[in-house]
Amino acid sequence: MPLVQTRGAASAQGFGEFAQASAVPNYIEDVFSCFLYSGNSSTQTITNGIDLSTKGGLVWIKDRTTGSSLRHQLYDTARGATKSLQSNATDAEETYANGLTSFGTTGFSLGDFIRCNATGYNYVSWTFRKQPKFFDIVTWTGDSTSGRTVAHNLGSVPGSIIVKCTSAAVGGGWPVYHRSLGNTQTAVLNETSAAFTYGYWNNTTPTSTVFTLNGDSDVNGTGKTYVAYLFAHDAGGFGLTGTDNVISCGSYTGTGSNPNSITLGYEPQWILLKKSSDTANWYIFDNMRGMPVGSADAYLFPNSADAESSTDAISPTATGFDVVATTGAFNQSGQSYIYIAIRRGPMKVPTSGTSVFTPVAQFTTGGYPRPVVTNFPVDFAILGDRSSSWGYNLTAQDRLRGGTRALFTSDTVAENTGALSSFASNTQFGDGWVSGSTNAIYECFRRAPSFFDVVCYTGTGVARTVTHNLTVVPELIFIKCRSAANGGLVYNKTIGASNYLQLFFTGEGDYAAGGPDAGPFNSTTPTSSVFSVGTYSNTNGSGATYVAYLFATCAGVSKVGTYTGTGTTLQVDCGFTSGARFVMIKRTSYPASGSVAGGWFVWDSARGIVAGNDPYLLLNSTAAEVTNTDYVDTYSAGFEISSTAPIQINESAKTYIFLAIA
Repeated sequence: MPLVQTRGAASAQGFGEFAQASAVPNYIEDVFSCFLYSGNSSTQTITNGIDLSTKGGLVWIKDRTTGSSLRHQLYDTARGATKSLQSNATDAEETYANGLTSFGTTGFSLGDFIRCNATGYNYVSWTFRKQPKFFDIVTWTGDSTSGRTVAHNLGSVPGSIIVKCTSAAVGGGWPVYHRSLGNTQTAVLNETSAAFTYGYWNNTTPTSTVFTLNGDSDVNGTGKTYVAYLFAHDAGGFGLTGTDNVISCGSYTGTGSNPNSITLGYEPQWILLKKSSDTANWYIFDNMRGMPVGSADAYLFPNSADAESSTDAISPTATGFDVVATTGAFNQSGQSYIYIAIRRGPMKVPTSGTSVFTPVAQFTTGGYPRPVVTNFPVDFAILGDRSSSWGYNLTAQDRLRGGTRALFTSDTVAENTGALSSFASNTQFGDGWVSGSTNAIYECFRRAPSFFDVVCYTGTGVARTVTHNLTVVPELIFIKCRSAANGGLVYNKTIGASNYLQLFFTGEGDYAAGGPDAGPFNSTTPTSSVFSVGTYSNTNGSGATYVAYLFATCAGVSKVGTYTGTGTTLQVDCGFTSGARFVMIKRTSYPASGSVAGGWFVWDSARGIVAGNDPYLLLNSTAAEVTNTDYVDTYSAGFEISSTAPIQINESAKTYIFLAIA
């Protein structure tokens, strides 16, 4: 790769020496993490994949379950471990030897300090790594000189700057510069007050190398020490081409109506929001604690020690977020609001199936939500009872709709809102659906470019496109109406956009409606950024709400394909090296006469893809798992269809579609 010039570490005195560095792509998952954990009143290491010890950064921690004295805790590498600031207070820096004790190459370590790590308490940590065009930290000693410039290494014009005196409890607390307020106004992070005119920034707009201060003791008092956290705005610098934006510091005007749509150009995972034209709290939302479409969002106040609460305020979209609340704190007509938004990850294309898919078969018992260990954040799960038929055997649940929402793969009914599942974990899924003590199966997926995506949208009744973030052309799309009893429809690249399959359909055959139909997908092939829907109520009824699950072939990870049956042993090459851990098969050829019972067959390695019998479930059926058949066998490059497989899976000269995951 070519070499580029990058600046050394910045300081108040100026830039360090220039250094040579490789033009390696940057991704949001390498510089930002929202990680949830439970305290243990001992020591523990939080492994979030962020290199703080060599790159530098900020860790912001807050107890979620109680308020009172459990203030926000901000630790950064510029000041050093154990040194804490509180965003909800004007206090000077405090040192806690048992707080955040060290910064590592893959996260940070904690002592037993109650504000960071007490038994029975749940915490959220937001980690911001220093990276040009994303985030920087600067420290300086004040001199009371108006027009004082402070050098930074953000590599772009800051969109927002948050300043705190670390050596004294100054009256102004945490002054905030935000590009939408301009260089004559400020907001205060630890207060609810509206933005006001004051000269902290010396009426001077920051540049890509410096920001300017006046002589006020809140930002530049003689002998006092300060820290500033700098956030970029739409500066590019990320992704394979280095042009993708991952952070935006913007504003909007309230409309008093739902939705008030904000365009970022990406789906956010973290939002800091403040009504700037009047008194209101600051709010932090993130998709790990819960920022679902159509139900309550978890929030914390940076200006308060209050425990986490929730309200239906915002809904992420593929290109930004909708403000759905109409109240003054979020969307009062004519009022002004400022925000900092960070892009959802991961941005990297996966190279291993185990990083984005895990099947878990376990005996469930006890209260909800039951832990299902995955070792990655689960965005989508198909789950159900393996051993008996109890009405709706398999359900589909996802992070984007929230853990209380469930859809049934075998029925046309609308979304059920009685689930008690939880997606609030970086390493597991919380089952709140499978009832009683029973054998259960959980097919757990993570969203990732080129592999899998989830999109929620509202129908218009008029042919349209829907934006997605799969980054490649979808080859398999499942769409289900959430708000009404409409059957789930399926697009597949093999049968084309003028045809469709029905997920709940119990018969076989090419297309559930008996032939070509332009309605559901508007006879338009998807692209790497949008898919099309027509006027059918199943995919685009006016005012109805929908969820879409999009899959694609990702080299060595997943394969959306087709095969022609032989009636004998058939090996299906998916380009894998250690075989498939998930296989879904659907027949698409019409039978010669009559009907062929069957449907959407699903196998996985947790229940067994072996040389002997392989248990399967049907997505379109409430029937219990079938355990005494040997239809699918192991094959290192993919999977093998056995010679004993029935015509639903392997009839000579008939065609079948499949999804396989390594």
